[in-house]
Amino acid sequence: LANLVQGLNSADPAVKERTIAEAEKRLRDQETSREEESKTTVNRTVINTRASVRAFFPFEVKAVCSLDGFLAILEKDAKERAKRRKRNEHLANALKEKGNDAFRKGDYVVAIQRYTEGLEKLKDKQELYTNRAQAYLKMHECEKAIADCEWALKCNEKYIKAYFLMGKAHLALGHYSESRQCYEKILQIDPQKETLFKDCMNEVNLEEKRMKEEERAMKEVQSGKPAALSIKELLQKLDRPDQNILYYTGGIRLLTRAVKDCTEQTLFRTNNGFSILKDNEIVRRGFCAERKNAAEVDLSVSLLFLWQAVCTGNEENQRLLLTHPDVNAQLPKLLSSGVSEIQKETLALISLYSENENGRRLLVRHQDLTKWLQILMTFVNSTDAEASSAMNILSDLTKEERFKTQCRVMLSTGVLPLFTQLLTSAKLVNQAALARCIGIMGNLCADVVIRMRMAECKECWQACLKLVDECSDVSTPKYQECLFAVLGLMMNLLLDSNAIIQYFAVDVSGRCMSLLGDKDGRIVTRAIGVLSRILPASSSAVEEVVKGGVVKKMIKVLKAGGQITSNYGIKTLSICTRSNRQAQEDLVKSDKRFSVLLKLLDSENEMIVGNAAFCLGQCLVVPGAATSLLNSNIVMILLKHAGGDATRTSVQENAAIALGKLCVAEPRHIFQLRKLNGLSILNSSMKYIHSI
Repeated sequence: LANLVQGLNSADPAVKERTIAEAEKRLRDQETSREEESKTTVNRTVINTRASVRAFFPFEVKAVCSLDGFLAILEKDAKERAKRRKRNEHLANALKEKGNDAFRKGDYVVAIQRYTEGLEKLKDKQELYTNRAQAYLKMHECEKAIADCEWALKCNEKYIKAYFLMGKAHLALGHYSESRQCYEKILQIDPQKETLFKDCMNEVNLEEKRMKEEERAMKEVQSGKPAALSIKELLQKLDRPDQNILYYTGGIRLLTRAVKDCTEQTLFRTNNGFSILKDNEIVRRGFCAERKNAAEVDLSVSLLFLWQAVCTGNEENQRLLLTHPDVNAQLPKLLSSGVSEIQKETLALISLYSENENGRRLLVRHQDLTKWLQILMTFVNSTDAEASSAMNILSDLTKEERFKTQCRVMLSTGVLPLFTQLLTSAKLVNQAALARCIGIMGNLCADVVIRMRMAECKECWQACLKLVDECSDVSTPKYQECLFAVLGLMMNLLLDSNAIIQYFAVDVSGRCMSLLGDKDGRIVTRAIGVLSRILPASSSAVEEVVKGGVVKKMIKVLKAGGQITSNYGIKTLSICTRSNRQAQEDLVKSDKRFSVLLKLLDSENEMIVGNAAFCLGQCLVVPGAATSLLNSNIVMILLKHAGGDATRTSVQENAAIALGKLCVAEPRHIFQLRKLNGLSILNSSMKYIHSI
């Protein structure tokens, strides 16, 4: 601007002419930009972009027209514009809220009017375009919705909501490729939206598949294929009103046998097969009856068979069935009915959903699953087939975070009382199913809320201990699986600490000590795992296990154990030696010249190395311990770890502390340290050493 003013004030006519031309060019560029930003305006006022800069300067610009004066005019204009925009933005926001209110009430016409009025006040407000696009989608005016999304993207080219709604609009129009492109754009803008992207792409794929299936089914009907025609005929016969319930049961079974592939499944859907419950009062009443007689049980089982036939491998049919109000409400009741045939086929139907990701999402989205954990858990008392099916469903559902969230609702009042009852009755129930049930509860502990509530349940801990106690009386393979599962559950519950855990610490650690001699290596490993997590909660528990010879047993395990067992074992030793002098002395006696610890210090597992270095450092206070290492390569090993680049800083810290304690307890190790030029490393590590 300073250059323009200076040029306009120039005495040189050529300079002044060039300056005017430059100013005109800038004005044209600015106006072009404004027109691009406001193409949606209803007001079609045209600004004369050819007006000469001379019109702004009808008189010769004199030297008295100072730069400060010109900038003051521009500043005043900018403030006025900002003031107008603020006022218009306030009005536009008010109209947007009115539009949102109308949208929530389902008055989409009024909503569109309010959003349009808002855009008249503020043409570049992206939310108004997408909100109006959403209302257009509700009105099935997809082209207008797409146009609004395009304008929103002119305001903000990375506006995810615009791409989302545009994808929905293209999908509704059958533009599958365009819809996918919109959703791909979302992922490009924000890779964190991967879940949304997958859901949207899945919706496109399913819709495209549905349309192709219906086109193929229609061709078969038009070609007069008997199998295709029979579906429509059977549905028409079932549509006859006021028939005996046995008539409908027989018709449903005939229909079930006629559904053999995807074409029949599609024709069932396109001929309103799912309206059987809604349109036929006798069928509906029999299916929804609280206490069913024999004929109603037979009818319900027939319907369950039919729905399995039409829903197997057909996502659209699965969706339609699950969104049917009566089916949605009856599923948990059918599971709890106590009628074996109904429960068996209900489990089979639900399994169609739970065994795949799309089906599970449908269940989570359309079913109230708050009671399902409790309901399905009761099948632990059932036969192998039903119990296995129920546990499979539960195992599948635990993969969904929303299911875990819903499980919180009935956990304390319904689930935990039932679960503790099953644990205390382990000898009487289906033990294979119980083992799986315990494992499922362990998996649910991944949810922090569920884990904390279970860990705070005194009755749950008592039931777990009772099951462990009964192991000495019952040693069948199935019972061993229950024991293995309950140890895993306890390990998960011990990820946090609380007063209840501290209360049971001595009892739990005592039971684990009794399991260290078990023939099943898996149980031994988990028992040590429980020890490694329960001992930090109680010094009394540490004293008891040390008296029980835990150090000697851990050394024995560490000599032959695999990496997981070694991890738990060395952690248990590090906890015991941290504050218990007896444990330190026992380790020095049991591990002659620290051969086991030296072996562990060479492990590639940083956690094992860190705990091994910690144990060594704690035991060096025992007289003679440091001297026993004089002819070993311990200095080089510790020096390597102290100056190493391990991911876990505890490795460097514990190694440095052990090295410092080693040299203090036995100064002759310093000679080896000097030979290895390790004094500088030790000096730099002294900050880790709090007491030597």
